[in-house]
Amino acid sequence: MELDAATDTTGEILSPTSSPISAARRALDTEPQSIDAPLSTAAAFLILVIKDDDASIATARSVVGSTDDLVKDVRIRTEGGVFTCNVGISHRVWGPLTGKPAPSELAPFKEVRGAKHTAVATEGDLLYHIRAESMGVIIEFEKLLLEAFGDSVTAIDDVAGFRYFDGRDLLEFVDGTANPDGLDLPAATIVGDEDPAYTGGSYVVIQKYLHDMGAWRAQSVETQEAIIGRTKFSNSELPDATEGQKSHKTLCTIEDAEGEHDILRDNMPFAVPGRGEYGTYFIGYSRHLWVINKMLERMFIGNPAPLHDRILDFSRAVSGVTFFAPARKFLSDLGD
Repeated sequence: MELDAATDTTGEILSPTSSPISAARRALDTEPQSIDAPLSTAAAFLILVIKDDDASIATARSVVGSTDDLVKDVRIRTEGGVFTCNVGISHRVWGPLTGKPAPSELAPFKEVRGAKHTAVATEGDLLYHIRAESMGVIIEFEKLLLEAFGDSVTAIDDVAGFRYFDGRDLLEFVDGTANPDGLDLPAATIVGDEDPAYTGGSYVVIQKYLHDMGAWRAQSVETQEAIIGRTKFSNSELPDATEGQKSHKTLCTIEDAEGEHDILRDNMPFAVPGRGEYGTYFIGYSRHLWVINKMLERMFIGNPAPLHDRILDFSRAVSGVTFFAPARKFLSDLGD
């Protein structure tokens, strides 16, 4: 009998490819990163660019492949607290870093230029999305991570996010209400059999938004609610506009003949009050990249054009990068 062979409840011998052991191994091979980790008290969004030489690529490949080991080294010091890290790889370095064809939808972030506002495209090769209950733990992880990378990478952005009261953004509305949960969560965020080589992965888009707080606070609560599409205090959904300029909620709802397509948002507020800087760091995980791209088109161009999302009159996008967060084993294999 082969090593993986097993019997079913009737005593019939199962083939290696259908045995419980093989099924478990396949599940491990496609285990996602911590896409569905709960909202944390603190987070960091670290964007790195890898230098264009063979030695830097080799170092980056080794460090990325050992991410899980570093996470374990730091997590044990949290005494059971929440600590997760997701790694995303951009289209630019996918081939050199992995030696494999890119996932079917992975492409560089495409600038979306509307009549009034633009979703800008910026550089970035690696994303480290780190979540914890303490900023101190995150800083320790980043310190060790960057020491391991050495001079093979340049950090071009590092944003510290925090939970603001009951999950609100700095515009004082609850964020992430439309996130999928239960069985809808993996169905909306994790690549399946449509791209077998990358089952268990997820497309990730990040954008950093800076808020004009003075202009926003000058609006009445009723105007703010009409822009967002929800009530400010109770977070109740308002009716969709049937004509004219639609709310943020409506523009970000993507529906077609197959139904509604969700994404997972793990946005976090960030701020440097001494510089008058207040913002939201958008991060969206999706099974299909086109869903996030369609949301951005509707926000920045309008539906119909040129009726853009009015939240953009108060929140300016200053970065935009697309990544793919492969399954956990895919990452660890890069270190072999």
